[in-house]
Amino acid sequence: MVDVEELSARLRVRLKDERRRRGLNLEALAAASGVSRSMISDIERGAKTPTVLVLARLATALGVTVSRLLGEDQPDRVIELRRDGQPAITDAAGWQRRILSPTLPGVEFEFIRTTIPAGVTLGSFAPHAVGSREYIAVETGELAVTVDGVEHRLGTGDALYYAGDATHAFANPGAVECIYYTAMHVATAHHATTEERP
Repeated sequence: MVDVEELSARLRVRLKDERRRRGLNLEALAAASGVSRSMISDIERGAKTPTVLVLARLATALGVTVSRLLGEDQPDRVIELRRDGQPAITDAAGWQRRILSPTLPGVEFEFIRTTIPAGVTLGSFAPHAVGSREYIAVETGELAVTVDGVEHRLGTGDALYYAGDATHAFANPGAVECIYYTAMHVATAHHATTEERP
């Protein structure tokens, strides 16, 4: 698994680069993400490590995937991701998000494996840009996915698709650990504009 300090170092550089590339100061990113200016500054200086939800909010506000903030572009045609090289973030509540896809130049796609202990709620994720898509598949256990206020209960082997420009939340209402996979495409501003045209 990638070391937490290594992830923090990557994040510190990539977050600042992505923010500056978009011409955003700390206040503008704070307003767009709902994450405080002081927290963003602390993350960029390496003084604090964000929770998974804070990291997701920052990525969404920047229009990128979390993996873009944690990794370097890999342009190779074939990319092996061994388990010990996969970025994995464990939340204080005990759930883990493991990124199974490489960061490809110009592609905002993420393939994620999430493990949630029994009875744990992940919380709510902000909507991505219009044209974004998310696909969920449950490997084991139970998963409650709430999309724009409507809850969908999934069990082992069940799958769900939803437009990524919706507020979405996850919880494990069951008595055993839940493992599920997410395939996510985050639309860029260009793709979102194209999708909105009649």
